[in-house]
Amino acid sequence: MTELVTTRASHGEKAETVGAVHERLRAAKMAIVTEYRGLTVAQMTRLRREIRHASGEYQVIKNTLVRRALKDTAYGDLERLLQGPNGWVFAYDDPVMLTKALVKFANDNDKLAIKGGVFEGQFMDSAKVKVLAQMPSKPELQAKLLAMINAPATQLVRLIQEPGARVVRLLDTLRKGKSE
Repeated sequence: MTELVTTRASHGEKAETVGAVHERLRAAKMAIVTEYRGLTVAQMTRLRREIRHASGEYQVIKNTLVRRALKDTAYGDLERLLQGPNGWVFAYDDPVMLTKALVKFANDNDKLAIKGGVFEGQFMDSAKVKVLAQMPSKPELQAKLLAMINAPATQLVRLIQEPGARVVRLLDTLRKGKSE
């Protein structure tokens, strides 16, 4: 996807950018607003890579353009955070996994601050975003569910094998008793 930062763009380019941001918002399961003052180019590149690895996207977009793009979306509450330079995080797959990556990066780099976000139509301040990062991610939940599904089958196999194992232990005990 193309970079959305615009400097002196024409009216058509601005409308195109607003449309692109609107499409990102419609496709995203979650959007988070960050303040990125003081991040170096290398840090910004690393942040984008980590967000992309978590099935997301990090973009710097002018507030005036975002304000227009937020109209008629579930992310309208984020308009109150549009002060100063903002970076936008769009989560396309697992919002928890993406939030974990973002919070870890913010903890390691004090120049990045999480302002807030919207997840499933609910506004979240920075504290709630950090709480979301502590929840198990989709792969972790899938692994736990699989373990829960497999546990009864494993117990059933053990239960079916137990009578035979008891007979073997009893015969072994009798054999040892006769040999003594």
